[in-house]
This record gives sequence, structure tokens and C-alpha cells, in this order.
Amino acid sequence: MERITITIDDELLASIDALAAQRGYASRSEAIRDMLRDAAKHEHVTDGDAPCVASLTYVYDHSVRELPQRLVDAQHAHHDLGIATTHVHFDHDNCLEVALLRGPAAAIQRHADTLTAQRGVRYAHLHLIPLTREGQPHTHGDHTHSHDGL
Repeated sequence: MERITITIDDELLASIDALAAQRGYASRSEAIRDMLRDAAKHEHVTDGDAPCVASLTYVYDHSVRELPQRLVDAQHAHHDLGIATTHVHFDHDNCLEVALLRGPAAAIQRHADTLTAQRGVRYAHLHLIPLTREGQPHTHGDHTHSHDGL
């Protein structure tokens, strides 16, 4: 393992220390390594062809004219990416949806942008998780097969 030296302003260091304590890291180093791993993973996922799964969470005002229908239409237009969607009514006007998606990173990002750029969508977060394409054969009972990551 390599040792490096970095310079961090007091405010950022205080944030790192608070995060490390909150999440139970044994040291600043482990907290920073975990943040760097997460950033490196994010860079991998931004490769347009990278296979991944994702959760897209968004809150929207269902009373905005035709918004629910536009959202459903966009989901149907990208049915090849959708695994499942959960819909929750928060109150009279606000709904939460969580869409589980699977496909190439760029396609998922475009679909997420289509949904969340609609007028009336108040909050959105896309969490991309990269998949590997190892495809190693394995056995289940009496048959052997492999998966391609997608």
C-alpha cells in the first residue's frame, strides 16, 4: 500500500471526520479510501456502454397537467430498461416513485433525464451500480450456465 500526503482545508477535514464518525470508520484513511473507491466506481459507470443496474428515485406533483401520463409514457418507451417500479402516495399532491433499471449506463442516464426533467418533478436521484461481464459458468443442481452481466 502506498502512503500519500494531501492538503485539505479545515472545513473539509471537519466534514470528513464527521462522516467517518457517523459511519463508524476506524480512521480518516479508511473513510477517504472508501470515498475514493466510490468516486472511481462512479467514473467506471459513466462509460456509456458499461452494464449496470440502477435505482431512480423521484418525487413529483401528480396534479401537474398530464405529468403522470408523461411519466408512464416515458417508462413504456424504455420498457427494455425497467425491472420494477414502486409508486407511493405521500399526500394529496406528492408521489414518490422508485424505478429499478438495468442496461447500459448511458441509456439509463438518458431515461432518467427524460423522467426527471419533466415539469412537476421536484426531486430526483439516480444511483448507478456497475455490473461485471465475467460470465463464469456455474452449476445449479443438474445444469450449468453463465450470465453475461446484463
